[in-house]
Formats: sequence, C-alpha cells, structure tokens
Amino acid sequence: MTVRIVTDSACDLRGEEVEQLSIEIVPLSIRFGDDEYVDREQLTVEQFYSLLADSETLPETAAPSPGAFAAAFQRHLDAGASAVVCINLSAAVSATMQSAITAAETVDGDIRVVDSKSVTAGQGGIVLAAARAAAQGASADEVVAIAESAAERTHVFGALDTLENLQKGGRIGNAQALLGSMLSIKPIIDISSGEVEEAGKQRTRKKSLAWLRDKLHEFGEIEELAIMHGQAPDIEDFVAMLSEITDVDTARVEVIGPVVGTHGGPRVIGFSFMVKA
Repeated sequence: MTVRIVTDSACDLRGEEVEQLSIEIVPLSIRFGDDEYVDREQLTVEQFYSLLADSETLPETAAPSPGAFAAAFQRHLDAGASAVVCINLSAAVSATMQSAITAAETVDGDIRVVDSKSVTAGQGGIVLAAARAAAQGASADEVVAIAESAAERTHVFGALDTLENLQKGGRIGNAQALLGSMLSIKPIIDISSGEVEEAGKQRTRKKSLAWLRDKLHEFGEIEELAIMHGQAPDIEDFVAMLSEITDVDTARVEVIGPVVGTHGGPRVIGFSFMVKA
C-alpha cells in the first residue's frame, strides 16, 4: 500500500525533504494588477517581495483550479498509489480546500482531503508529519488520523510589522479591534484555529518578539518548531532569542511565500509548532 501526499503552495515547504517524501505541491496564483503569476513556477519568493515593495495595491491570491488538483491526484494513482491524502491551507481563509474537494469528486480513486486549519509553516509541519508516516507504510486512514491530530496540536503565532496588508486583503478576521491603533502598535496574531485572531499588541518590535518568545515558553514540550519570516532583517536575532528557551538547532527556518506573505506583509516574523502528544 502506497499513500501519497499532495498539498498546496501555502505550506511554504522547500528543500530536499519535499522531494524525498514525494510531496506534490499544487501552486496557487498571485495577481499584481493585471499581471498574474503561478506561485513557485513563475514567481520566486525574492521576486514576490520585490514586487510587493513596489506595488501601491495589495496583490490578490487565487486558489488552484479543481483541474490542477485532479491532475495531481491522477498522476499519483497512475503511478501506483493506493490512495492520495491532500492537506490544504485552512478552509477558513481560502477556497483552496474546496477546490481540492471538488477535484476529489471527479477522480476515480481513494482521495482524502484534510483541512490543516493552519497556514505557512504550520501547514507545512502537518504535511511533513503525514508524509513521513506515509513513507513508513501507514494506511490512508492512519495518515489522515496523524494529519488531523497534528492539526489539532499545531499553533501559529506571528508579529506583524504592519496590519495594512491584512486589512486591505479582508483577512483581518477577529483582529478587527487592532485597527484603531494600527499605526502605533506592533500587533501579534494567533492563527492556531486557522483564522486570524488577536493575540496581543506591543509598542515596539523588540517587545513583540519578546512576547513571542515568552508565549512559546508557556507551551512546555513542543515539536516541529518552524521559524518563519517575511524577509525580516532581524530573523537571526529572533532565532537567538528563542534559543534561550528551546533547542533551535533542528528548527526549520522558512521565508513566508507569496500566498501568506501577501496578507502578512513584509517583515512579519513568527513561528509554528506542535504541542507534544
């Protein structure tokens, strides 16, 4: 029995492990005005942040078409997979999961679609946990159970340098109360439920990063720590700060890609982790 894992490009997974675990990443699209780019294929992370800095309007993201997911599912089934588990960006903030569900209904095979209830490196950690289990011979039911357990234990926190992108993109969610003092604070958001929630607000960048460090410490034993940022110039300082309370040697450090970076904005910094079961 061979179970394959499919996800979308909001997972921000890169590197050798993606290839080693045969994870297929279906890209979303990013639109700057009249120009549309397929994430990863036509737009690198570096190009995205360069365009973002020069753009007067917020770029838009678009979910992959059901056909793109269906093609990915069919490729794995044709190659001998007994089942495909597709783990997607939180359904609360994107139509991506619905696109995958629609695709699954058109493909003749065992396709399971799972809501990661997460974004960026949080989603990526859930995908990795499922893919490792699949690589070790877990059944589709077991892989889905592992992914769902990981989703329930995953937390994502971020310190924004600006709320402008979230506000323009309509993804402000329950953090609406932060807008009144947007210019005078460094807001902290919690996306652990898959939706944007207000977690705190600090007057300076330094204090907001210290808040994140202290929040991580509150959770006790954790695993799958990933540190993520939107080309933040102080990322090394933040990693050093976290090293005071936890082992960062095995942590993934990822640049947030266009899908989430569009809404989080430049210089956003944060982390994802799982509470140990």
